[in-house]
Amino acid sequence: MNYYDKHADAYVTDTLSVNMAEQYDLFLPHLPKGASILDAGCGSGRDSKAFLNLGYTVQAFDSSLEMVRVANQVTGLAVRHLCFQEMDWDQEFDGIWASASLLHVRREELIAVFSLLHRALKPNGVLYASFKERRDDFIKGERLFTCFTADTFSSFLEKLDLFHIISLSQSEDLRPDRKGEGWLNIVMRKE
Repeated sequence: MNYYDKHADAYVTDTLSVNMAEQYDLFLPHLPKGASILDAGCGSGRDSKAFLNLGYTVQAFDSSLEMVRVANQVTGLAVRHLCFQEMDWDQEFDGIWASASLLHVRREELIAVFSLLHRALKPNGVLYASFKERRDDFIKGERLFTCFTADTFSSFLEKLDLFHIISLSQSEDLRPDRKGEGWLNIVMRKE
């Protein structure tokens, strides 16, 4: 993504130290010990590093070359440069972590992307995704934000018939300058 290539340093400064323990606690208990996790749209690699430190096997990708460079340094992984639409995994992961990344996929492409996520998961695999909690999509600067409420996401997922919701919760943005911005956190199991 062009925005993240141009603003990588500022984005990393803004997000690398954010404590995501509460979100990890929504996702990780549903995975087997030593599970394989795909960090989809990994950004700085913050979450990949946390999962590695907890003993998980991790692969990661991002669509921004600069984020891939940073994530390689942060994690020591060979992070792949690709976008969601290019995912080519087949039943490889126990879990997929898509924190604040799927929201940059155009709404009309989400069905196809969720199908690719479904294919990448092993049977009974678990997907975590987070979206800005708003009714309407928006563009800020060069970035598209596809948004959901609890009701609109539940309706979207029902039509797909690929996942069932394990948990759906709301949280506040954890960055100090983002008070009042809400997030929708969804944990789903592959059907």
